[in-house]
Amino acid sequence: MKLSPRDATRFIARPDPGRAGILFYGPDAMRIALKREDLVAALVGPRAAEEMRLTRLPGGDLRRDPAALADAVKARGFFPGQRAVLVDDATDAAAPAVAAALDDWAEGDAFVVVTAGQLKPSSALRKYFETSRTALAAPVYTDPPGRNEIEATLQKAGLSAVSPEAMRDLTDLANALDPGDFRQTVEKLALYMHGSGQDATPADVAAIAPATTDTAVDAVVGQCADGAVPALAQSMPRLAGQSIQPVAVCIALQRHFRQLHAAAAHPQGPEQGLTRMRPPVFGPRREQMLRQVRAWDRQKLEEMLAQIMDTDLALRSARPVPHWALVERLMMRIAMNRPK
Repeated sequence: MKLSPRDATRFIARPDPGRAGILFYGPDAMRIALKREDLVAALVGPRAAEEMRLTRLPGGDLRRDPAALADAVKARGFFPGQRAVLVDDATDAAAPAVAAALDDWAEGDAFVVVTAGQLKPSSALRKYFETSRTALAAPVYTDPPGRNEIEATLQKAGLSAVSPEAMRDLTDLANALDPGDFRQTVEKLALYMHGSGQDATPADVAAIAPATTDTAVDAVVGQCADGAVPALAQSMPRLAGQSIQPVAVCIALQRHFRQLHAAAAHPQGPEQGLTRMRPPVFGPRREQMLRQVRAWDRQKLEEMLAQIMDTDLALRSARPVPHWALVERLMMRIAMNRPK
């Protein structure tokens, strides 16, 4: 039987020990490993390896020793409880051994979890699980996780109090990060919110989210786009004293105004434009950029981008120009041109 992603999520959360086994296959080894880890934890518990109720077999060994899997499935341990056998990195060469072990499976035998890479529809291993009455096939796609998967990750981390705005930001992160990185981010958020007794907010998500750019540069670029001339005049000398290259500041400024222009030009409005950016924009920075998009019109943004490009070319030229003076003058000019 072949499971849909939604049915596979339900089965992983509440596995049926009356089934003989399951096959996880797909192009992303990290996603498959996470699915397998969650299923094993729900099926046999966290102490299965210590109690010798969990057996691991490399898929390549089954070709040399086909009876190893059948013996592991039928074996009886010293400790009571559900047993499981993991067969990692299986190929079609392991299909006969897997079929022999599962065809002879009976109640009380170990549950078999098989993982494989991308399998063609004609694959013997995939065909066996898809047509079996007692085993399941669960393809693992690289699509972004759905709402159910995100909520399951939050529940596993012990995080239930999340505001709708924070959930929106977490969804954006789930679409941008690898599954393992997203899980670590959620666990970090759960620790961050432990004992607070409050719902997680976008500010909380922003506080623990992986940093993608230099914070100091982002803050100064934000002041420039906000038109905060006095604050910018105080921040620029401090930024120059942190050994940050003027070219890096110009690149960050150019990236920020390109994002503003893309959001302003989005056919469904700036909110959708910011939501669909990669990497995602969330938390207080999202609200700040939304205010900036509404303040700047597209024509002004294009004019500023042209000035930024001219300065960038001057910084990269062989002419002996005062680099920091050019960047400071550019940012002050942009801040003073912000529409009131």
